[in-house]
Amino acid sequence: MPDENKIYQEFAREMILRDYLARDRTKLANERTLLAYIRTFIGLIASGAGLVKLFEEPAFIATGFVLMAVSPVFLIVGAVVFLRTSRKLRLLDDSQPIYRKPDAR
Repeated sequence: MPDENKIYQEFAREMILRDYLARDRTKLANERTLLAYIRTFIGLIASGAGLVKLFEEPAFIATGFVLMAVSPVFLIVGAVVFLRTSRKLRLLDDSQPIYRKPDAR
């Protein structure tokens, strides 16, 4: 796997407004993705608990327990994906020179 710093070296120039906006959109998309993983976790655990509490058939109860057992996987995967992407974005932030607005003199 190539080093993240080397990937962005060709873009090591002063960032313009469009670049800052794209970076901000990417950060927001990363947060939305984490929230989607959390929503899936909550939905699966709630569905599993509902199946266990509402039905008496063994098939429904087993399915409910499987859903509740699988749901933390989504939470863990979502957190890992979020942290990896955040780290890559932080590396990109550190490799770019800081944009300075020209003085209006």
